[in-house]
Amino acid sequence: MGQKLSYEQALAMIAKRNTRKRQGHHEEDLQMSCVRWFELAHPDLARLLHHSPNGGRRDAREAGRFKAMGTRAGFPDLILLVPSHGHPYLCIEMKYGTGRQTERQREYQKAVEAQGAKYVVVRSAMEFAEIINNYLP
Repeated sequence: MGQKLSYEQALAMIAKRNTRKRQGHHEEDLQMSCVRWFELAHPDLARLLHHSPNGGRRDAREAGRFKAMGTRAGFPDLILLVPSHGHPYLCIEMKYGTGRQTERQREYQKAVEAQGAKYVVVRSAMEFAEIINNYLP
């Protein structure tokens, strides 16, 4: 495995690249910061952290196409395809501030956990780093 960076070290490295602030995109910005940290802290596993672009506004035709291709409402924001501590993989749902899971997200969490996977809701980059560092062997 590669050299593990502390959260503070990685955050300092990515701070320069995360200077643009967009109104109303807090969860996206949080997720991008977490992914950047992960890429720096765990470069050997970076390809195994995946985001499925299942959100956003789509017209009815495109939404139908995505559904036919396997997009599912409630799918977590990130999935880490690394088994650890008896879990086959880790699902991560990003929420900013007091944001709450939708009913579909709660249903997805139950289905994922029924398969033995770990599912977490993350609200900060520090929390993300702590969860990842505790999850990985």
